[in-house]
Parts: sequence; C-alpha cells; structure tokens
Amino acid sequence: MGNCNSFAVPKWRSELHNSGVVSVGEDGTHEGIKTIPIQKACEFTTSSVLCVCIITWNMNGKMSVEDVTKLVSSNRKFDLLVVGLQEVPKCDVSQVLQETIAETHVLLGQKSMQSLQMFLFGARSSEKYIRELKVDKQAVGGFGGIIGRKKGAVAMYINFSGIRMVFVTCHLAAHEHKVEKRNSEFQHISQSLFSKNGIPYTQSADITVWLGDLNYRLQGISSIPARKMIEENRQSKLRRKDQLLQEADKGEVFNGYTEGTLKFKPTYKYNVGSSSYDTSHKIRVPSWTDRILFKVNHSSGLDAILSSYESLDCVSSSDHKPVKAHLCLKVRSADD
Repeated sequence: MGNCNSFAVPKWRSELHNSGVVSVGEDGTHEGIKTIPIQKACEFTTSSVLCVCIITWNMNGKMSVEDVTKLVSSNRKFDLLVVGLQEVPKCDVSQVLQETIAETHVLLGQKSMQSLQMFLFGARSSEKYIRELKVDKQAVGGFGGIIGRKKGAVAMYINFSGIRMVFVTCHLAAHEHKVEKRNSEFQHISQSLFSKNGIPYTQSADITVWLGDLNYRLQGISSIPARKMIEENRQSKLRRKDQLLQEADKGEVFNGYTEGTLKFKPTYKYNVGSSSYDTSHKIRVPSWTDRILFKVNHSSGLDAILSSYESLDCVSSSDHKPVKAHLCLKVRSADD
C-alpha cells in the first residue's frame, strides 16, 4: 500500500511537457499500446507513492447488491479506488458501494451522465491530500443520448498530494463493424474533456487512465472457433484478432498507452446469470470489450507497475464481466 500517511509536496516534480492525451513519439512515430506482463505482487509496498485499484463494469441495466459488493474485495491494500460503470440501472449504486467499503475508504468524488457513472474512493482521512478535484462529461452520437442509451464518457481530474491524475470511464459505439466510429469517439472525447475555459487538465496529468466498455471486438474469426480457443486457453492467439490492439498499432487510438496482457477470458457476451457465452440466435463472438489502459507522462518523475489485471468471473448479473486492475506508482530512481 502506498505511503498514505506521509504524502507531501513532491520534490521530484519537473516541468511537464504540454503533451495531449493522444500523441505520437518525438520522432513522429506511433507507439501503439504497450502490453506488459503482470507483476504478481506489488513491489512498491514500502516505497510506493500511491496504489490505485481500478474497476470497470457494464451492468447491463440490472442491479444485484451481491454482485456490486463483489467488486470490492476484503483485501483493500490500495489508497484510491476508481469504479467506472456503464449501463447503470436507476438505483443508488453509490450507496451500496459506500456501505461495502465504509470500514476502510470514503467517497471523494463522483460523476454521472445518465447510465454512465464513476466513483472515486480514498482511504480514510485522505480528503486532506486533495488539492484540486474537477469532473467533466462528454456525450457522443445518438443525438447526445436522447435516442437510446447515452454513449460517451465521464471523467475526473484529481491533484492528490501533488500527483495529477485523470480518470476517464467511457462507453463507445457497439457492433463489430463500427471500428472507425469508436476511433472517432475516442478522439473526440480526448480532445473535448476538460477543454472548457482553456484548462488543459488532460494535458498536464502525470498519469491518465481510461476504463470502460470500449466495445472493440475480435475480428476475422467466427464464434465457434473463438470459443474453442478460449476453452483451450489459447488467448495469446486470440489477442491478434483484437480490434483495439490493431487500431492502436495503426496509431488511431491510445497511442503510447500501456495495458496488461489479456490473459483472462473475453468479458462479453455472457448469458445473464451464468459464465457461459451467448447462446441466443446471434451467438456473438466473445470479445474483450471491457478494458483498462494507462499512460504515464514521461516527464512526471513517476514509474508505474501493474500488479494485477483480471476479470471477475464470479459476477454474473450482467452480460459483461467486470475488469479489475491494481496500479502502483513510485518515484523513478536515478538508475531508471
């Protein structure tokens, strides 16, 4: 767990580059998404600046108190908890989460846009470390969400003891063939969030984290062969079919971001109430629609380690499985 009791103004702060959320390398090349292995245990238990637990889940418009409580385990060795939800039903999910985590953490901030919601929790007494907290939202498509469920993003900027973080939870366009629409929505959201009054929060962040139902699918494979590969635990070959990684390689989205290796099973689409993939007449191809990606500003003086990246198969009230990550930050050493 990070040193929550010893947060101070970081002396390591250097002047930040004014780089945007989406960028190319200094030589003009595309970096794509860097895939990293998972560190089984957080190495920074004594030297970390901050440890963050991040959860994304498409609730499919259904409320299960039991499943909401399962999102937060009893092992809460993190300073901050970020929960991004999509297709949230009209009920008080916030109250359930707060009651579940009340013993160790308190609600620091939240933002909603119809069925999109995000909550930020911090360890008890952590409120005093908040120097600035801003929220924003950006709708895309569907006449601003008037027709059908609103797509888009809600976001939160927080300066927590001098560490500047942006969290974005989003829900992008559905269906396999709408790749370019998803790319466009990502670009629009990236450029629009926190753009009011000319305050470039997303540009000055030390770390930016995107979580949500990005809706990128597997492409070039039908449902039965895909399911057979999943049963045989051949996820590495399936990853080559993932639209998000393909589009990032082209420099279209999430350039320079990092993601853990996709070793868990695709998180969509399940029969509600089970861990069996879609048996409707559509027999949808399983896909990793639900993702968590992060980007550390090179000039921030920080390094990040991803000590877990997993889906929660025990949650079954939705046609999506939640995805959970544990991210720890530390000051970069001179050797690094």
